[in-house]
Amino acid sequence: MTPANSEEYIHGHSRREALRLSDQANTLSSLLHHDTIYQPGSLVLEAGCGVGAQTGILASRNTGTGIVSVDISIPSLRQARNAGIEGRWENVSFARADLFNLPFPDEVFDHVFLCFVLEHLRNPSAALASVRRVLTKGGTLTVIEGDHGSTFFYPGSPHANDCIRCLEELQREMGGNPRIGRELYPLLSSAGFRNIHVSPRQVYVDGSRPDLACGFTRQTFTAMVEGVRDQVLRREMMSPEDFDRGIRDLARAAGPEGVFCYTFFKAVCVK
Repeated sequence: MTPANSEEYIHGHSRREALRLSDQANTLSSLLHHDTIYQPGSLVLEAGCGVGAQTGILASRNTGTGIVSVDISIPSLRQARNAGIEGRWENVSFARADLFNLPFPDEVFDHVFLCFVLEHLRNPSAALASVRRVLTKGGTLTVIEGDHGSTFFYPGSPHANDCIRCLEELQREMGGNPRIGRELYPLLSSAGFRNIHVSPRQVYVDGSRPDLACGFTRQTFTAMVEGVRDQVLRREMMSPEDFDRGIRDLARAAGPEGVFCYTFFKAVCVK
């Protein structure tokens, strides 16, 4: 996704980041989206689609629906549109839109989908109010967020813990919340949604799951942490040697004797 101000997206807009998002989406597809199914004929808004990493999964699982995917970042939308052409997402249309000022009439969408969006926003409550306005009465909102505070790994490493701490601090300074997953229920309740159901989706990886070790521990999570290296060093939050050691230690958790655990939270609620 891309926040309302695309400059506030902590992970940047490099091709490497686009590939990381794609790896993440594909690796976690079954865990996060096996139950993201909408009724044929319904109209779905994907708000904050970014480069389209989640869009293709939505489109393939909901071929009978119409999906409108919006983002404020023109470069991200360009990548999403190209991915849609390549993937033949015939039920998806893309548009540039500000999440806080959506250019749609009231109560026009049957469902709204937000994935890894709220964590980057300075005012997630305002974003929820915005999407609630365009959602039909009785329509559903699906929200998926991570929680960096749920990260556990073996072998342990204070340097790796410091790397993750730096990532969290940087995200908070940019107005985001790296632990927003645990807050979904009160956020949605305060925004006026009802029938809120939150389910934790835990990723557990050990030596018996080499595909997850590669796709999630190494190419998704460790790559995400490593991606803030320049910011950390520029701010002198860690020394280059300590940061690089932390990344190497995280990589050990993806090895044959390593263990890695992280929890996402998926909420579904009704207007």
